[in-house]
Amino acid sequence: MTDPISFTSATPRYALPNLFVAQAQKEFTVNEALARIDGLLHPAINGEANVPPAAPVDGESWIVGAQPIGDWEGRSGDIAFWQAENWLFAAPKTGMTVFDQSASCVARYDGAWTRAAAIAEPTGGTTEDTEARAAITQLIAALVGLGILPAN
Repeated sequence: MTDPISFTSATPRYALPNLFVAQAQKEFTVNEALARIDGLLHPAINGEANVPPAAPVDGESWIVGAQPIGDWEGRSGDIAFWQAENWLFAAPKTGMTVFDQSASCVARYDGAWTRAAAIAEPTGGTTEDTEARAAITQLIAALVGLGILPAN
């Protein structure tokens, strides 16, 4: 699906529409810009999927998967957010991070979306150092708590 409104003048990073002098119906342009800002300001996504949800709720956001279909076709890797009965899309920029609510961790964009892999807690070994294990376990718990690593 293409964007519902095509703007001839937009900002360079996230294609927020610009107003023109003496423009009629400015509310369409301003509302479109506000909807995109709402989806991109401190973004938290519901997850990553190839198929749009059947009954999305206003404010819902998703990373479009590698094989999108339906309304998301041709938008692989984009962030899709549902606003006012319509999907809006934003192409990610290198360094962009979002909080993935389904995985409880941060996803970072660097040409592709990546998430930190879960780290197994230490076990066994010929020499057991309980203090070191306790420290590593606390470190893992802190990184999971901050959303840097996904919960096991």
